[in-house]
Amino acid sequence: MADIAVIHGPNLNMLGKREPEIYGAMEFDQLNEAIRRMGEQLGHNVQIFQSNHEGAIVDYIQGLSGKSNAIVINPGAFTHTSIAIRDALLAVGIPVIEVHMSNIHKREKFRTKSYICDIALGSIIGFGAQSYLLALAALSGVLGGQKQ
Repeated sequence: MADIAVIHGPNLNMLGKREPEIYGAMEFDQLNEAIRRMGEQLGHNVQIFQSNHEGAIVDYIQGLSGKSNAIVINPGAFTHTSIAIRDALLAVGIPVIEVHMSNIHKREKFRTKSYICDIALGSIIGFGAQSYLLALAALSGVLGGQKQ
């Protein structure tokens, strides 16, 4: 069993209410329940964290050192702006998969730049809530040799 941290960035707590034509109708609690179920099915312990505050996300990531085997992160708008989150991810040295519900490359130009993608194992974008579940499945394969 691996410990996997799932981190949601700003505004993701508004799922189902915020731009459902882009992010879908699934509400935040429903997404988290689907993530927990998938983690259980794969035999992993999943911790879920959300914040609208960059520093809180940095603090949470730093606290994962030695406690988590991998990170799934949707940095939200911080994807395009936060060197601090990038640096925290590098500092803890934990495998990371970046996820986005929408396809950031089909949106506004400023959303196409990611400060996370080049340090992540991979990025899964554009599949709505399924992006998170695909990331968990991918990590399960990657961590296969690291089960505790």
